[in-house]
Amino acid sequence: MTGMQLRYSFRLYPNGPQCSALARAFGCARVVYNDALRARESARAAGEAFPKAGELSRLLITEAKLTEERAWLGEVSAVVLQQSLRDLDAAYRNFFDGLKGKRPRMGAPRFKSRKDRRQAVRFTANARWKITTGGDLSLPKIGDVRVKWSRSLPSVPSTVTVIKDAAGRYFASFVVETEPVTLAESDQAVGIDLGLGHFAVLSDGAKIDAPRFLRRAEKKLKRAQQALSRKAKGSNNRDKARVKVARAHARVADARREFHHQLSTRLIRDNQAVAVEDLAVKGLARTRLAKSVHDAGWSAFVTMLEYKAVKFGRDFHRIGRFEPTTQVCSQCGVKDGPKPLCIRVWECGACGAVLDRDINAAVNVAKAAGLAVSACRAKVRPVLVPAQRGEAGTHRDGQSTVVGIPGL
Repeated sequence: MTGMQLRYSFRLYPNGPQCSALARAFGCARVVYNDALRARESARAAGEAFPKAGELSRLLITEAKLTEERAWLGEVSAVVLQQSLRDLDAAYRNFFDGLKGKRPRMGAPRFKSRKDRRQAVRFTANARWKITTGGDLSLPKIGDVRVKWSRSLPSVPSTVTVIKDAAGRYFASFVVETEPVTLAESDQAVGIDLGLGHFAVLSDGAKIDAPRFLRRAEKKLKRAQQALSRKAKGSNNRDKARVKVARAHARVADARREFHHQLSTRLIRDNQAVAVEDLAVKGLARTRLAKSVHDAGWSAFVTMLEYKAVKFGRDFHRIGRFEPTTQVCSQCGVKDGPKPLCIRVWECGACGAVLDRDINAAVNVAKAAGLAVSACRAKVRPVLVPAQRGEAGTHRDGQSTVVGIPGL
């Protein structure tokens, strides 16, 4: 197996001067990004070729520092400004690849604002940043920033991105090269049916309740948002109230992410192969179930399953969203037609098995992925069916009868 790149994020606690230095770095990177975007859009409007990255670097960084209007660009690391131009190149490349069908479509690059919820700057090895012996993160023209280390890095990181979120928290995101970790072979395979009533139903019959983090925090969020709406626009009190709302949402997002990590790690550790269904999340997010769909966070969970399967040497399968997992009997394979969501338990018209809708779908997800799963612990209740004529038994009085054969 080849190595893979992973991100490790840690909380930063900069002091007052360091927060000011980081604010300058965010602002300078944003200005260079917007200047480069304006230059390219002006060239496009004039029918000219896009200026190359090297030319933009010379005009907007090297020569701009010599002017009175942009002299303050020299107060931050030049690597931060160069990486801002690379980010714009990546944004244009993703946009054009989406138009060509090479990746999902995304919007054209837009101008950044100082009011954006997320601000970030990236330092590469050329910036000569380092982790000090005392455990601080030493950044050029910013200083030694205190880091809350929750775990050790598996290897020497190649880059570090400093991020400030909407709640005013700072994070350091390291990119590291790691080797896949091979776990002990397991003879278990599992199919997963994701839903809203239960977050996940497994093909072995286990059901994981949906935590509904957003729904549980709605009352507190409502009060915080009402307090925000009462503050005068542009006032300091409004900015403080906005941070309170952002922190409340951040707590919900953190709790959801922790739940996804714990569940995905457990499933990958206990099973050799995992199969999930490719859900149309964007379509469901436009229905009346939109808030519940976003609260569940299916896409983030499936992404975690996928990369953890690669990391730990497990098999990951994603079946098509049009697979009729809820219409096919997992016992005999007969397609019984679509059923409304109000029907949670149904009886197969062919074999007579009484099936739990979600567990039956999870078993079918695993079978569609080619996994050999057993539904022995699933809530499937066999019913009595007439035996064949050759298998008819008799009572003591000589009267014929039919025999119910369990398991059919």
